[in-house]
Amino acid sequence: MTRGVDLEAVGVVSGWGEGLEALPADAASAAAGRTTLAIERPSFAGERFRRATRECLLGVAAVHALLAKTGRSAADIAGDRTALLYVTAAGYGASNRAFVDAAPTAGTLHFPYTAPSAVPAEVAIEFGLTGAYVIFVGGATSTIEALAQAARLVARGECERALVLAVETFRECEDLHARGRWLLRRPLVEAAACALLVPGSGRLTVTVAAAASELTGHARRRTGETLACEPLIALALGVETGDDRLHVTGEWRGRRLGLQWHQISSRSAPAVPGRDERRGVWGPVARPPM
Repeated sequence: MTRGVDLEAVGVVSGWGEGLEALPADAASAAAGRTTLAIERPSFAGERFRRATRECLLGVAAVHALLAKTGRSAADIAGDRTALLYVTAAGYGASNRAFVDAAPTAGTLHFPYTAPSAVPAEVAIEFGLTGAYVIFVGGATSTIEALAQAARLVARGECERALVLAVETFRECEDLHARGRWLLRRPLVEAAACALLVPGSGRLTVTVAAAASELTGHARRRTGETLACEPLIALALGVETGDDRLHVTGEWRGRRLGLQWHQISSRSAPAVPGRDERRGVWGPVARPPM
């Protein structure tokens, strides 16, 4: 017997600032010719954070932003009943470059951060997360798949809540991205976003999509290119409107997936009169032909 899954909130930090209110109406115009908008290194107390890479700190900052939106404390999500699913396409590039460029004596410091697991590991340590743990490497389609996997875990009762975290950084590898400028839209906007999924009445389905959804297009216009963070930012914009029917899409390397979420409840969204509280189910991920 499975249960429904609701999206409670999404915390967002980007090169435009913290939260959705920092996003411009049109990213291309607001960028004023800048190709990359970076996020300054967050400041957290403690020796461990002094050594941590910027992308690790951005992951921590995104979870803090989520907690601030939900009114929850770190203690509320700690323990083995919280799953953590992490997604990135470019967020491990900076640490890999730092390791390659480092002097031989500095290799032992830089090497542990070359693994994509460095970011979710720092987040897990900071918030005491000891539940299910999955890493997805790829763009926005991987985020759609991470949301579907998180919904499975919650629906089956394998966890009580799931965090889907995405972090993308570009500044340290800006010259490399410039060489492949035809592959990514501009401006490149660094971002970190974290969604919280909880038991509820929501029904989530994922299918192959023919075109970008209206909500995703809106997020792209306001934010710019954020790779794996884009579906989470689109969901955040949808939640802010109080809409209980969300449709977002994700594209990566010629592949596009669409996610539809119905009967979504959120602490920040108004109650929907006459809402059907029957538990929903999520649908399977449909993959395009190889």
